[in-house]
Formats: sequence, structure tokens, C-alpha cells
Amino acid sequence: MRVTNVHARRLPAAAAAVGPLLDSLATDEDRFWPHDRWPAMRLAGGLAPGAAGGHGPIRYLVEEYAPGARVRFRFTAPRGFHGHHRLEVEALGPQETLLRHVLEMEADGRARLSWPLVFRPLHDALLEDALDRAERALGGDPPQRRWSPWVRLLRRALRPRCGRARPR
Repeated sequence: MRVTNVHARRLPAAAAAVGPLLDSLATDEDRFWPHDRWPAMRLAGGLAPGAAGGHGPIRYLVEEYAPGARVRFRFTAPRGFHGHHRLEVEALGPQETLLRHVLEMEADGRARLSWPLVFRPLHDALLEDALDRAERALGGDPPQRRWSPWVRLLRRALRPRCGRARPR
């Protein structure tokens, strides 16, 4: 099963201000990843090509990293996830930037069910939280989002894997 999933946010800031959010991934000063609500992203050796890591049950290797511009991760787990996800910073103008996350993969075996039923809803909620966090880091005030009832149920059921964050 072919999967393409895109989340993007237009930010009223120069790419030079957005790029450092990407560069802070998996550091103690991470200003993008919503580690207060989701399992933290961890990378052995930091954000560099070849670094292994992940978040929760999702594992990957950093395939490509262009500071301030993009990072691409190749999935290594869960089983049945064959592909990558990437973050990109695209200047749209002097004070407007698109911050985009793209997931492209083939799902096979159990992943043909686990992606649409479990991983996609959690992934979508996490990415919107991450984009909200990025917007706030740049001085914006995105509307408070409420997780869907399905996401709240999945988080309760998977609590040991998803951390102790409160439902919202």
C-alpha cells in the first residue's frame, strides 16, 4: 500500500528564523518536536547523516541533513514501514516560509492495517502539535487544537509507549 502524508504550515518568518527550529531537533533545546506531549525524538550522535534513533516505536536513520533546510529519515521500524519521512524549510518570500513534513512509504504486512488505524491518526496529531510548537516559537499564536476521540483513545490504550502526557 502506497502512503503519502503531508503536513505543512506557512509561517510569517524568514527561512533564516525557521531553519534553527529544524536544527534543534533531538537536542536538549528542541524547539520543534512536541516532547511535552509525545515521546521525545532521540538520535544517537545528534542530527547527522547515519545517526540512528526515533520516537516511541518508530525507528529511523538520518539519511540526509542540510542545516537550516531539510532532514530526511529512513524508516527501520516498525516492520512493514518501507520509506522515509522528511522535514523541509522552503522560503516563500523575505518574511514567509513553508515548514513541511512529508512521509512517503510502502506499507506491507500488518502495517497495511496498523498505519491507517493506529499510526496515521497519532502521526497526524503529533505533526500538527509540532507545527503549532514551531509557530509559537516564532511568536505566533495558533488556535488550541483538540485531539480527536480516536487519538485520545489510542493514547490511553498505548500510554506506556506514548508517555504520560495529558489528553487535550
